[in-house]
Amino acid sequence: MASTLGMDESLIIPYGFDKAKVSLKALKKEHGKLILVSALTPTPAGEGKTTVSIGLAQGLKAIGKRPCLALREPSMGPVFGRKGGATGGGASSITPGESINLCFNGDFSAITSANNLLAAVIDNALFYKTTRLDQNKVTWKRVMDMNDRALRSIVIGLNKNGVPREDGFNITPASEIMACFCLAEDLDDLRRRIDNIVVGFTADDEAVYAKELGVTDALLAILKDAIRPNLVQSLEGVPAFVHGGPFANIAHGCNSVIATKMALSYGEYAVTEAGFAFDLGAEKFLDIKCRAAGLAPDAIVIVATIRALKMHGGVDKKNLEPADVAAVRRGLANLAAHIESAKNYKRPVTVAINLFAATDTAEEIAAVKELCAEMGVGCAVADVFGKGGEGAKELAQMVVESIQPSYPAFEHLYDLNMSVEERMRTIVTKIYGGDGVVLTKAAQKKLALMEKNGLTQLPVCMAKTQNSLSDDASLVGRPKGFTVTVRDFEIANGAGFLVALCGDIMRMPGLPKVPSACAIKVDAEGNISGMKG
Repeated sequence: MASTLGMDESLIIPYGFDKAKVSLKALKKEHGKLILVSALTPTPAGEGKTTVSIGLAQGLKAIGKRPCLALREPSMGPVFGRKGGATGGGASSITPGESINLCFNGDFSAITSANNLLAAVIDNALFYKTTRLDQNKVTWKRVMDMNDRALRSIVIGLNKNGVPREDGFNITPASEIMACFCLAEDLDDLRRRIDNIVVGFTADDEAVYAKELGVTDALLAILKDAIRPNLVQSLEGVPAFVHGGPFANIAHGCNSVIATKMALSYGEYAVTEAGFAFDLGAEKFLDIKCRAAGLAPDAIVIVATIRALKMHGGVDKKNLEPADVAAVRRGLANLAAHIESAKNYKRPVTVAINLFAATDTAEEIAAVKELCAEMGVGCAVADVFGKGGEGAKELAQMVVESIQPSYPAFEHLYDLNMSVEERMRTIVTKIYGGDGVVLTKAAQKKLALMEKNGLTQLPVCMAKTQNSLSDDASLVGRPKGFTVTVRDFEIANGAGFLVALCGDIMRMPGLPKVPSACAIKVDAEGNISGMKG
């Protein structure tokens, strides 16, 4: 796979027979076209954004182009929870799927260990009284890569050798170390970002930074191998750089800058995806990641399924198979909202209908194409699960033809000279379709604390439910007349953004009543079955 990219074998570090790490020395000046894949608001019916991303890349290969993929690594929280893995599906998958979904090359383990080393050093400094930190104003949390609601709020140090205080766990994808890791250009940039992490405040509300604890290089020692992007491939031999994995509902939702730039270095077209729908992952890709890394997409693809559109049109999940053009038309309001949001960034938009061949009808597909024609965007059916690249040739050709020879300077949705409230209001009104934002008293107090410390001149990462354009998961379709409530803020100063916690969103998910883990089986030869794709 590396040789097909023209990459010298000295730059490859094999991890077995079917996956590898790539030296950062392999990075060269990017020259490829960047294609961002997003989706409509997710439903239990499934949308298949990663599957379409892989299928689109294979479709580009099928029409004679040279593509590379840049994707996120799966977290084991969803693998064992509700959602399942994140390696695509059917004929549009990356391989080795089970290895990628479970402890892939040790990256998440390294990020978890680095995060928790910093946490241990903080409590050690509190014990020995060698820090300016107020024990009741520590903001740095421990993490683990598992859904465990019992650890959201805990009390630690309940022994004579500890300092008792309230604490809690986040899931690893929500760790600021993950965000720093994914936005860093190299090890030196990662060092700078870790140094700038705010771990808490003094009794006088002055920010305390990670660099004061003197262990940044120890964290880098844990992360030095993980920061090299992973190279695997799709089932049809498209190179895939799979690296980093923040969630888009509680973090910034994009694979690493390094992986994206590696794909742009070696691919004529780099296909990447951002988590959940356009209002979450894509907005953060465009306003956080692109701003930090100097990137800009050349084309945007929005994935929709007839099944999901029916659910947004009011159909129960149990009744999705019968044809229902009226429900599809009702659900199109949600797709239209995301198309309008994408148009804010002045890049060509194409809708990909991820085909469910057994149930989707010509009349339902025609309704989607009619809306897209009215809105002036391309629309192609993609049978990527069943036919792989062959089923994505029309989509691939349409996306290639939409890309223009050059674009004006890329403009972000908001300017950092705006107040934090104005930045959030811009996101809510222009992307979510809401009327504005409301800050609780706790959020106002936290924002004032951060303003006092000069920590607010940063992009905003909205942490909200993925199940609605609003902050209320029950409001499906295209809700109107709502405001978004910000109940608290967290500062990710090292990563370079401010996290606004909206509604009841938690940065440590819980498991469903019957976790996906219960379906996984391992035979005597070590073969795994029952893992969701």
